[in-house]
Amino acid sequence: MIPIARPQMGAEEKELVWSALESGSLAQGARVRELEERFAAFTGVPHGVATSSGTTALHLALLGYGIGEGDEVITVPYTFIASATSILYTGARPAFVDVDERTFNIDPDLVEAAITPRTRAIMPVSLYGQVADMPAIAAIAERHGLAVIEDAAQSHGAAIGERRSGTWGAGCFSFYPTKNMTTGEGGMITTADGELAERLRLLREHGMKVRYHHDTLGYNFRMTDIHASIGLAQLTKLPGYNERRRAIAARYDADLRGVITPYVAPGHVHVYHQYTIRVAQRDAFADRLRERGVGSGIYYPIPVHHQKPFVALGYGDQRFPITDRLTEQVLSIPVHPSLTDAEVDIVVEAVNATADELGHLAVEVPT
Repeated sequence: MIPIARPQMGAEEKELVWSALESGSLAQGARVRELEERFAAFTGVPHGVATSSGTTALHLALLGYGIGEGDEVITVPYTFIASATSILYTGARPAFVDVDERTFNIDPDLVEAAITPRTRAIMPVSLYGQVADMPAIAAIAERHGLAVIEDAAQSHGAAIGERRSGTWGAGCFSFYPTKNMTTGEGGMITTADGELAERLRLLREHGMKVRYHHDTLGYNFRMTDIHASIGLAQLTKLPGYNERRRAIAARYDADLRGVITPYVAPGHVHVYHQYTIRVAQRDAFADRLRERGVGSGIYYPIPVHHQKPFVALGYGDQRFPITDRLTEQVLSIPVHPSLTDAEVDIVVEAVNATADELGHLAVEVPT
């Protein structure tokens, strides 16, 4: 079976982890600071703040902007639930808007209508490895005096022109094992705002600048040096990993038939955390691929506003037609960099044969 993901660990990761273990400095030490500096430089901003997960990165960024009880944050229902639950953690509420049918990212044309006197921030999600329309979002935020928190959990190294994901407002990355690079588990906030970075570091470590002197209510959102050691090795490999993902995606773009392949907005550099197609009879399609030895994944089968915690909060009756349609049609196929050319051939043959059997998706996607 060709899996939907295959995390890669080599001698470099093992050597750095072992040296961290031997150093005796295991939590929030020199390796974490090095990863913060190197990942910030890779992204193109002066500040990186490492966290224990992508979810705590989102939570911490919201806290850093002072978002809390009674506030609203505009985001999308077509995402992993952590985008929205991180808002709830602060006491604020998400205000959902639908996504663009081509990019699967937030539709900027819908954002201003969702702004209310309670709105404090916009949280676009750069889904599957393509940056959301951050210039448009940043312009809206500037007009209305709102913070921008980019959920960049899937877009390590993605860009619009020369500007990378994570350089508008605060960028929140995940280093979960299946991401384009991993630390085993962990996250990172990137920002050009030095004052924000200082607040984030204070809140990350129990509100403490001087040991055992706590200036504010804080949290334990720290990364360990063990995780950072994995990340340092992975960061060196990330450009090559991304190029391999892009090469596989180019092959799929050229050779897949009977499915809707990913749209890449002009000027965008997509890094294909997932290669997500739209298909007819999605669940049957996934079953047929499995029978042919090809794994797949559905990201995401249930939109956030239909998840039980949000139904309980009164979101269940909201309607987002594009999100609802996508959750019935999307299917991600293997695009991880460890795929061999022979495995890519098998995936192409399996997708095309399945599309021939089950029919083509009768949907016109805007271009």
